[in-house]
Amino acid sequence: MGITKQTCFKDTDIISASEIGQYHYCSIAWYLQKCGYKPKSTLLEVGSKKHVELGRIIDHTQVCIKWGRAFAIAGYLMLILGILIFLFEVIL
Repeated sequence: MGITKQTCFKDTDIISASEIGQYHYCSIAWYLQKCGYKPKSTLLEVGSKKHVELGRIIDHTQVCIKWGRAFAIAGYLMLILGILIFLFEVIL
């Protein structure tokens, strides 16, 4: 691979929780990123675009779930109101 660039890790270097996740996923990629290497791949660009696309789908799904819950609550309230009206008409 011909890696010649190195960094010295100091005791004062702080590693974030996300970096621990990156290291766990791929320690070599984490190290290369820490050394300042930028990945060069067309597949990386495709993957980044897919991540953005999936993020939009997830956001849209979450909005739909919120609307679905709101409609379900409205439906239950209408059902309760209908039962109360029915009971009120039967009793009077």
